[in-house]
Amino acid sequence: METDYLFETQRLGFRSWKTQDREPFAAMAADQEVMRYFPKTLMKDEADLLIDRFNAHFEDKGYTMWAVERKEDRAFIGFIGLLEITMPIEGQGAAEIGWRLDKRYWKQGYALEGAKGCLAYAFGPLDMAEVYSFTSTTNLPSETVMKRIGMKKVGEFEHPKLDSSSPLKKHVLYKIHRLDAVKEYEE
Repeated sequence: METDYLFETQRLGFRSWKTQDREPFAAMAADQEVMRYFPKTLMKDEADLLIDRFNAHFEDKGYTMWAVERKEDRAFIGFIGLLEITMPIEGQGAAEIGWRLDKRYWKQGYALEGAKGCLAYAFGPLDMAEVYSFTSTTNLPSETVMKRIGMKKVGEFEHPKLDSSSPLKKHVLYKIHRLDAVKEYEE
């Protein structure tokens, strides 16, 4: 079967965003449970702007938060990918890896599988030297994925874009070097 995947893992395909992704992504971004570790849920126009930002980032950098679908039925499950870190924190200018999946696809190993595939793409075709990831200290599920893909905690920081009273203000910062990733996946 012909696909439009940029790259894939055993169960997942990574591709550019399509018009038909906008509705399910907006529903996901409006879901309180999906967005619990983010400052707020998003309105439809805000979700569309985020997709537009991802598309522009891809045009500029050659990588982005890709739309991800399950290969078995081509179901859109969310995004997993890379964005340039623009905040004044360790790693500024490098890429961060991140993910956000529709809750119907949680606890099935998709975030872990997709993040590993994304790192392989970052360290292979994209030839990146290192990749960072960060999240609120309260987001233990994402921090667990960071650890399971071989990332190491390098510190904590106060997110510069969040109000000091936000319970999400304090973040953990993780990093993985290409050579460590190669060792991690060979074992």
